[in-house]
Amino acid sequence: MIENAPTAPRPVILAADADPAVLSAVRGDLRSRYGRHYRVLTASGGAEAVETLNQLKLRGDPVAVVVSDQRMPEVTGTEVLATALELFPDARTVLLTAYADTEVAIGAINELHLDYYILKPWDRSEERLFPVIDDLLGDWHAHNQPGYAVTRVVGSRWSAGTHEIRDFLQRNQIPMQWFDVDASEEGRQLLAAAGDEGLPLVITPNGSALHATGVATLAAALGHKTHADAEPFDLAIVGAGPAGLAAAVYGASAGLRTVCVEQLVPGGQAGQSSRIENYLGFPAGISGSDLARRAVTQARRFQVDVLAPTATVGRDLSGPYPRMELADGSAISCGAIILGLRRRLPQPRRARQCPWRAGAFSTAPR
Repeated sequence: MIENAPTAPRPVILAADADPAVLSAVRGDLRSRYGRHYRVLTASGGAEAVETLNQLKLRGDPVAVVVSDQRMPEVTGTEVLATALELFPDARTVLLTAYADTEVAIGAINELHLDYYILKPWDRSEERLFPVIDDLLGDWHAHNQPGYAVTRVVGSRWSAGTHEIRDFLQRNQIPMQWFDVDASEEGRQLLAAAGDEGLPLVITPNGSALHATGVATLAAALGHKTHADAEPFDLAIVGAGPAGLAAAVYGASAGLRTVCVEQLVPGGQAGQSSRIENYLGFPAGISGSDLARRAVTQARRFQVDVLAPTATVGRDLSGPYPRMELADGSAISCGAIILGLRRRLPQPRRARQCPWRAGAFSTAPR
């Protein structure tokens, strides 16, 4: 345990509006909702907002979200947000605009990659403002972990196991430091301090050292769920790409006890895309990793058991209920199985394949 570790500064939420009544209302709403964990700052105009951003940059304070009205004298809202992104490229941006200015907002989406715009006025912050800010803060934190919350990996560049560990951490957006044991003195020092018991060596943020570990063991050590509960499920889904996660959300929201099993990392092939611009509901586009993270968060909100990395090796349809067999020797009993993946699984012992091409299997009477 590290004693007297320095406290990281609270991230900043900055709001700018030239209308005193609107600014006062936004300030009160933001501070009531976020004031405990964030510094909520306000500016009464665009010029003041730009000056505040410059001061925050000089102090090295993190800026998470900037909310700016469009119609302000001297410096417009889009100019404020452009300055914010120049100084803080990871900041999330929101434009407050009247209905007549929607073309400006759409232009900002294309030119600035604006994250969101909100039409004024709105009646209830709980419905129009807070869900947007909550979502953007989740995005910002996913890419801005504190420096001390880093998983360190010591291994050889020629080791397949090391590359598998690094790929797992990167695709799960887990902050990582990589040390090549053949070239890094610090890496050799870490290996000596932990005891040379095999590579790759993974040191988790809480200081635990895992020697010659595999992805499943590392995932469990980092708090990922890789084993299902003993109780049967109503619905089991193989594959946690966009299709599998969508099926999990729909099933769980309908009241089905749902499990989603993924061999590698949630998100599938889409999760590796740097930018997806044709996905419904994201006019500014979204990275594949962010889309996967949001989908997993939504699934877990509906109590879906997302097991990853967990390999599925087959299905058994010989009993009254389907059973999904896992690589660790356990099995999941369920009412129905949906295959949300492109690869083929081994054929079940008594397969009764439905005529649908979607790849679903059922034991329901015909």
